Amino acid sequence: MSFQAYLDTIEDKTGLTPRELIDIAKTHGYDDPAVKAGVILDWLKTDYGLGRGHGMALVHVIKKGPQIDSKHVGTEGVHNDESDTLWLDGKASRPA
Repeated sequence: MSFQAYLDTIEDKTGLTPRELIDIAKTHGYDDPAVKAGVILDWLKTDYGLGRGHGMALVHVIKKGPQIDSKHVGTEGVHNDESDTLWLDGKASRPA
C-alpha cells in the first residue's frame, strides 16, 4: 500500500482530510518534537479509531510534513508512491 493510500484511507475512516487532522494535532501540541509517537497514536486510536499503521502515517506528516523519501517513488515495493510529496488536502481535490 502506498503512503498516499494510507492517508486516503484515513480520510475515508475519519471524514477528515490529513491536513485537518494535522491542524487538530497542532492544537493539542502534538507537533512538538518532544511529543512521542505513542502519545499521538493513543489520541488517534481513542478519538478516531485508527490503528497503528494508519496512525504512524499521520505521525509522519504531523512531525515531518508531506515529504517522503524518494526511494519509494515509482517502486513496486511497500509504500510505492507516485510522488515524494504527499497530498494532504483530501482525495477530491488531488490533482490528476
